[in-house]
Amino acid sequence: MRLLFKVFALLDLISIVSLSPQIWTVLVKYQEIPLERFAIGRVVFTLLIFCSLFVSAAGLFKFRKYGIITYYIQFPFRLALWVFSIGFITFIPELFHQGDQWFGILFRICIIAEFFRGYYILQAHRKYFR
Repeated sequence: MRLLFKVFALLDLISIVSLSPQIWTVLVKYQEIPLERFAIGRVVFTLLIFCSLFVSAAGLFKFRKYGIITYYIQFPFRLALWVFSIGFITFIPELFHQGDQWFGILFRICIIAEFFRGYYILQAHRKYFR
């Protein structure tokens, strides 16, 4: 189970790397953010999930309870903001110059994998931290 948590921590680090260009764009062009509630909320929650990815990666790597709790908090925001653990697989068709035909399939796989990750985190929480 500890190895699985280290894999989850690695996936969080990959998510940090994948999310970094968006965060950089927000920080550089913050004046261009529309003054609508939805746009501002999306930016704020994206910044918060980016910061919490560092906490969850560290906690899961060290096999600590705060990593699990951080993931519980992140879970609904991951689904709403499309910050998936294996979201990097949606970039594979771009590498091979394929059309958008694969994106839908890979996107569904990412969502299913996120629920499996949540299930395994919950099982580990029940087994080791209660």
